[in-house]
Amino acid sequence: MLYYLLNLFYPEVCLGCSNVLITNEKSICTTCRHNLPLTKHIEQPNNEVFSRFYGRLPLEHASSMLYFTKKGLVQKIIHKLKYKNREEVGSVLGDWYGYDLQKIQSNYKFDVIIPVPLHKKRFSERGYNQLTKFGEAISSNLNIPFEENLLKRDVYELTQTKRNFFDRTKDKKTTFSINSDLNYNNTHFLLIDDVITSGATLEACGKALLAIPGSKISIVTLACSI
Repeated sequence: MLYYLLNLFYPEVCLGCSNVLITNEKSICTTCRHNLPLTKHIEQPNNEVFSRFYGRLPLEHASSMLYFTKKGLVQKIIHKLKYKNREEVGSVLGDWYGYDLQKIQSNYKFDVIIPVPLHKKRFSERGYNQLTKFGEAISSNLNIPFEENLLKRDVYELTQTKRNFFDRTKDKKTTFSINSDLNYNNTHFLLIDDVITSGATLEACGKALLAIPGSKISIVTLACSI
């Protein structure tokens, strides 16, 4: 009863267009879901995200779910996910893309999902990692573990929005390290992030994971910049 009263006076609205959500709509309305610019990278093994890492990381698979443009629908939704405590959108998009990733799971056999970590200071400021719900939803769909603390970010940095392209592409070899005593030898890691721009952060994470003997890397992001 309380839920229906709250929804009557404070109805849930779409994170994309701010229209009131109707029954069975979660976080994003049907119209906005249809308007989201899907990449269809799952159907294109040698897609633009995969090609961004040629000569940088030996990847098994790479894909993004959506295209990101400034002031576009995807930016609006991801901004609310990252900075407005709307973690539920990570679950919605993770379920959606997790279902798509099931189609290629038998080809790549991912073993464990690893999010790009936040520095402990950034985590304290924000209160959550925007990738957690996204990763947990993919984990549920693929039936593989989600390990949030395996990687550690060693350096506190400005957010991407406050850094220029040169800063984003600087050498980051010391930025990330392994934060576990468990044996992850011969593991295929599925590394996830929100938006890929230069790819420098994912490259640094990937190199840290590849220091584990026999490891393999795949990358999935919510979106890629055009």
